[in-house]
Amino acid sequence: MSAHFEERSGVVPCKTPWGSWYQTMEEVFIEVNVPHGTSGKEVKCNLGSRDIELHVKGEEVFKGKLFDTTMSDEATWTLEDKCLIRIILMKTNREAGNCWVSLLEGEYCANAWVQDQMQRKLTLERFQRENPGFDFSGAEISGNFAGGGPDFSSLQK
Repeated sequence: MSAHFEERSGVVPCKTPWGSWYQTMEEVFIEVNVPHGTSGKEVKCNLGSRDIELHVKGEEVFKGKLFDTTMSDEATWTLEDKCLIRIILMKTNREAGNCWVSLLEGEYCANAWVQDQMQRKLTLERFQRENPGFDFSGAEISGNFAGGGPDFSSLQK
């Protein structure tokens, strides 16, 4: 469901010195630019539920504690066109209110504008899931969207 929503509505990337990261309600995507011609044998990537480490050609790209927990057995990395490493982490907490403010604790933080846009995006994704007959991919949102937006669960249907 979220992949289709992302395809229609785009992503809100957080730029970093090595590339960028972005998120959906379910996943965190990390895109790392590496020198053209990099081979898979030159990549060392350790993906834990709370920790991540990436080395390319013997040099550390990043290492640290993730902002929140992930399902390590669902994590994957790929090397695309010998110039881009794509890492996909599955969030443990898949609620719209679980908007990561940084990739690692205290590192690669989203600035205030990017964080605001990420939270809006997750809130619209939540609305899309709750209302599958509607298309929220081009919608704008204002008002109370922090923490995943308003809670309508107590309303009678």
